[in-house]
Amino acid sequence: MEAIVATGSISAAARSMGMSYRRAWLLIDEINSAFARPLVESVAGGRRGGGARLTEAGSAVVAAYRRMAQAAEKAMAPDRVMIEALLVRHAPPITKKGGPET
Repeated sequence: MEAIVATGSISAAARSMGMSYRRAWLLIDEINSAFARPLVESVAGGRRGGGARLTEAGSAVVAAYRRMAQAAEKAMAPDRVMIEALLVRHAPPITKKGGPET
């Protein structure tokens, strides 16, 4: 949905994400069906040939999602730091037998 905001169209948004137009359109259709009001709407053609944009509800959902993602990242930060500290930074090479070299 953010790619639609950035590009102004479903096809350009799909291209920017390496996705087919059909897949993007199906996802938008599914999103619109899942909510009481559509989140993405078509924009009538004109000089630029039309496109798509987020509705007011769509903008609200994207903003809420970003807030949730930020809150989740903040909540996970201490545990993520602890887990990263326990990771093996430089694992010993694996031999052909499957064990570490000695």
